[in-house]
Amino acid sequence: MRLQLAFLVVVLALAGCSSPSSPTAAPAAETYARRREISPAPTRRGNVLDRHDSLLVTTRPVNLLTLPLRPWFDSATSVRINQLFGWRDSTLQRRVLAALPYGGARLRQPVQLVLTPTEAARLREHQEEWPQLALSQQPLLTYTGRTAATVLGYPAANAQGFLSQAKRYRRGRFYNLRTGGIEGYYNGILKGHRGYKHPLVDAQGRPHGTWAADTAFQEGQDLHLSLDSKLQAYAESLLGGRKGYLVALDPRTGEILCSVSAPTYAPAMLTDPDEAGQRRALLEDEDMPLLNRPAMLANPPGSVFKLVNAAIALQLGAITPATPFPCDQSLISCVHRHPEARNLSMALQYSCNPYFYQVLREVINRVPDSLVADTVRARHVNLAAWRRLAKSFAFDTLLGTDVPRESPGFLPTPAYYDKARRTPNWTYRSIYSLSIGQGEINLTGLQMANMMAIIANKGWYITPHFVRAIGSTGQPLPRFRPRHYTLVDSANFKALLPGMLAVMKRGGTAEASTLADVGIAIAGKTGTVQNDEGDDHATFVGFAPAEHPKIAIAVYLENAGFGATAAAPCAALVIEKYLRGTISSPRRKRWERRMQYRHRPYQ
Repeated sequence: MRLQLAFLVVVLALAGCSSPSSPTAAPAAETYARRREISPAPTRRGNVLDRHDSLLVTTRPVNLLTLPLRPWFDSATSVRINQLFGWRDSTLQRRVLAALPYGGARLRQPVQLVLTPTEAARLREHQEEWPQLALSQQPLLTYTGRTAATVLGYPAANAQGFLSQAKRYRRGRFYNLRTGGIEGYYNGILKGHRGYKHPLVDAQGRPHGTWAADTAFQEGQDLHLSLDSKLQAYAESLLGGRKGYLVALDPRTGEILCSVSAPTYAPAMLTDPDEAGQRRALLEDEDMPLLNRPAMLANPPGSVFKLVNAAIALQLGAITPATPFPCDQSLISCVHRHPEARNLSMALQYSCNPYFYQVLREVINRVPDSLVADTVRARHVNLAAWRRLAKSFAFDTLLGTDVPRESPGFLPTPAYYDKARRTPNWTYRSIYSLSIGQGEINLTGLQMANMMAIIANKGWYITPHFVRAIGSTGQPLPRFRPRHYTLVDSANFKALLPGMLAVMKRGGTAEASTLADVGIAIAGKTGTVQNDEGDDHATFVGFAPAEHPKIAIAVYLENAGFGATAAAPCAALVIEKYLRGTISSPRRKRWERRMQYRHRPYQ
């Protein structure tokens, strides 16, 4: 009883000593009142700048001309308005039609047109003559360039007109357009937030601690991107109106240097009030330009995946760098004639399909001593081991980059094949397409570029990201700083390098795209993805300089044919432009002109 009484005295003493400043304290309601003090809203939205501090996105006041709800003006009035602003005779009609969200539909809401300062000044001088024309000045998200639309994106609040349009089209839901690029992903940091204080006060208004944690006021912060805006513009000019993507990053840091999703379009089309006509065309386009292909589109990678299969086979002891295999056309066809691949390097150089068919067969059909009596079980175990190692490359999972709506891609499991083949007794012959990166394997462009970073770094990567520094911190988000390691030893990645270098040399599949004349050694791999619905897709992956990589790149061109003739030249031009600043070879300048003159519909 005495012990219980002493314990009660201690508890009461501690309760009496508790401070009202603790959020967990429970002061008497009749003694202290809870208050919430809110600071004013942030006054500025942060800017977006590239890696060289060139301004990409800012908020500026713009002059908006609001036309009446109904088309009250006749042809004579239209001519006078054109004269007022110094426009050609048909300009007003053309701009109004371009601003209508649904073609020639009847006006259901006022049309707004953006005016230049000179045009706005003319209207102010003659405002009494034109009371029907309303002029206002509003802050508007402004893009200083016409590139990187899918990267920069938009905050939903600034694109309500576009989002309303998207609801009327069947692809609107597929795009999930409410989440837009860097502007959407980092919206909270860019716009800042209010500060909140939570004081406890007595009857005389004197403070006595707090009843909840305070929140500090934060003005909108700038974002410093890893994007090189000049390289981005150059890469977009090469892809033009074609379908596909190009992703380049710094393998040492994971910073994305450029990310092109083609067909391209100007980012302001989604936020400017008088671009509704172009937005309608973007939504209706069968080539789906609004799709962020590098992040959202997962496709079979083709022969570039032979690099991963080779690394896994080396890790599992299924082959060595000196293992030879015959080019047996009865197993799988080889699309070009080449010498016999006497080792792994030669197989990569020639991209020999039968060689890699036999490489993966050695992985899948190996029978451990413990499973010698059960080859079916052995194939399941081996495929699971293959998938576990491949998954450590950040495949079949969200890579975690700082753009919304990323696709995880796909790697098949034994259970997947059990269901797909309707039996667990499937054989290697029914899954051999994995050996050349076809079939059920699907990777995104970001994953393919990151795969090159892994090989360049001999087994590790930093999660690819677009924002290298937030505000004045000089740092990206914490999750974009640590290294991630694969389950493949560095020695097995080193064994891939001679073959990747040979790809770019005489006899290699990409010998025409070598940069040896300017002293740049590229380690690369071409790929051609079979397409049952049209022309094959062209792919290329690589990094340079080979010994001390500064850029890793992945190119995927839909319906472009061979990777060696379509994707590799594009990658070589971007690598040379980044590392040397200019294109020096007359032959490559011809490539450049040929690619840049392709039609670009939304620029």
